[in-house]
Amino acid sequence: MLNKNSASSQSLPRVHSFFNMIPSILQDDLAVTILADRDNMFSIKSHRSHGEDLIVTPFAQILASLRSVRNNLLSLTNVPASNKSRRPTQSSSAARSTNPAGVPLSQGEEAYTRLATDTIEELDWCLDQLETIQTHRSVSDMASLKFKRMLNKELSHFSESSRSGNQISEYICSTFLDKQQEFDLPSLRVDENPEHAAATAAGGAVGAGGQSTGQQYGNRSRSPRGPPMSQISGVKRPLSHTNSFTGERLPTFGVETPKENELGTLLGELDTWGIQIFSIGEFSVNRPLTCVAYTIFQSRELLTSLMIPPKTFLNFMTTLEDHYVKDNPFHNSLHAADVTQSTNVLLNTPALEGVFTPLEVGGALFAACIHDVDHPGLTNQFLVNSSSELALMYNDESVLENHHLAVAFKLLQNQGCDIFCNMQKKQRQTLRKMVIDIVLSTDMSKHMSLLADLKTMVETKKVAGSGVLLLDNYTDRIQVLENLVHCADLSNPTKPLPLYKRWVALLMEEFFLQGDKERESGMDISPMCDRHNATIEKSQVGFIDYIVHPLWETWADLVHPDAQDILDTLEENRDYYQSMIPPSPPPSGVDENPQEDRIRFQVTLEESDQENLAELEEGDEDVDAASSTTTGTTATSALGGAGGGGGGGGGGGGMAPRTGGSQNQQHHGGM
Repeated sequence: MLNKNSASSQSLPRVHSFFNMIPSILQDDLAVTILADRDNMFSIKSHRSHGEDLIVTPFAQILASLRSVRNNLLSLTNVPASNKSRRPTQSSSAARSTNPAGVPLSQGEEAYTRLATDTIEELDWCLDQLETIQTHRSVSDMASLKFKRMLNKELSHFSESSRSGNQISEYICSTFLDKQQEFDLPSLRVDENPEHAAATAAGGAVGAGGQSTGQQYGNRSRSPRGPPMSQISGVKRPLSHTNSFTGERLPTFGVETPKENELGTLLGELDTWGIQIFSIGEFSVNRPLTCVAYTIFQSRELLTSLMIPPKTFLNFMTTLEDHYVKDNPFHNSLHAADVTQSTNVLLNTPALEGVFTPLEVGGALFAACIHDVDHPGLTNQFLVNSSSELALMYNDESVLENHHLAVAFKLLQNQGCDIFCNMQKKQRQTLRKMVIDIVLSTDMSKHMSLLADLKTMVETKKVAGSGVLLLDNYTDRIQVLENLVHCADLSNPTKPLPLYKRWVALLMEEFFLQGDKERESGMDISPMCDRHNATIEKSQVGFIDYIVHPLWETWADLVHPDAQDILDTLEENRDYYQSMIPPSPPPSGVDENPQEDRIRFQVTLEESDQENLAELEEGDEDVDAASSTTTGTTATSALGGAGGGGGGGGGGGGMAPRTGGSQNQQHHGGM
């Protein structure tokens, strides 16, 4: 259990993340200053030795402001706080008062008048926010919408810096932003020149999960008729696997291999980040998922606690692995094994010790195992745009993720493969719900919603002055598990550089194969899928800056300081790819500036003020993120943790061990 208040603030030397779009200059005469322009960003500066505590999610901003109002009222009215009153901690209310010393003030004093005015402004701002909150929108939706606008604003500027910047911006927007119709995407312009449009691409590509383009193709091509929709495509008939264990002795690591000793040595490092997963694939005779999952379930004693017969487990795992498409360069069983092993390591983080039950741990690992089964090596949007049977079956919504779940649960019905056969009905229903929630969250278009949920949770607990995340309900618990597996799915950039480079090459080859198919079919080529017009190095830097680092930085804030080494590796890998970006001339009309290639969006506050004013005049009820209070100050953006924009943030979020019934069947709908 880790107490946030006792942890010191640590940060990476990076300055190009996504959550730091705030002024860096605060009033020096106050130990704590609440910025007036909360519509754009809310920052609280505690005592200098503790650095800045950034609050960026709307709900946490409102809570923080209301706590400041309460503290100010105590100072203005000189009413002593009763024992039954909320007792603010230094990290929350006490740290937010504009009268931090708590000195009683007398009416008529200048300080009294100033504090009263500030308090009214605080209260007015809170009321404005509460009055414009749509009742049908959850607080996490508010944060998600805000983050999407922040990212869109950055990408709008970045896309104008170069032709490759436009392609990368389209890739990120089309892959990681859902419901794009809610937002203006001014940077994603379709070129009027057909030849140029084909070169710059207007489709979509995926990260590790398979969502893609925002532009619909003019003519949706028809795909060949598939199997009847009453059947689950991709499930082999008859259901069988190539390894059948008929004897009494099961293989030590779940697979028959002449390299058992070498395999055993590598599997002994399953609790280590950055294991040699490619060697495991080689030594396991191309059955990495089976041996990794079997070894993890055995070492965690999950086969015993979940009453899973070992032989049944191996029957299912080999059948499952047979249903991963071996011809896919990236989305194959090796990727599934890598995500499963990464999930295992993240579950071992000290901050999570004793938090999750064996059923929850088993559910998360099972979800990681199945999360890409029968992946066709194509993106969700490709399937939608080509009117595929899968897209029709799942109504264009998380097509691949729904398919992975359907195939996996169908395989459990194969004779001798039902690994959950000994569970009670309620346990089985709970596990199925968890697995569905987790796998659906691997749809990369849900990335911003996931990040907003996690960020809102962490900041709300922090503002409330709680040093421990209790996770005492299903919604909070599944939210952490969803983000954990999502982190594992986006963990390639955090691995040692040789592994990362190899994964990049495989993913790009899969992208290029889709691009080849699109070219042959006369379709627009999706961003990053044209092998003749790819900007691999720059795309990786943008991918890290805008997607991977924000996610991992928020996770690091949750489990601080356990993920610091991972963040350090991520930063080193980012710097490597930054150094590999070939120099290119600036686009016409853009002054050459060596800082342009750092994929770091910088906006002067005067520009931001004008943008915010225009948005307010349009009656926009949502909050954009841009700094605006210090004239001439440059705000650098970063979608980072709530601890100053660096790696791990200012104090991690410890979590209390599970103490009672959290396996209720309520729906996961945010906070």
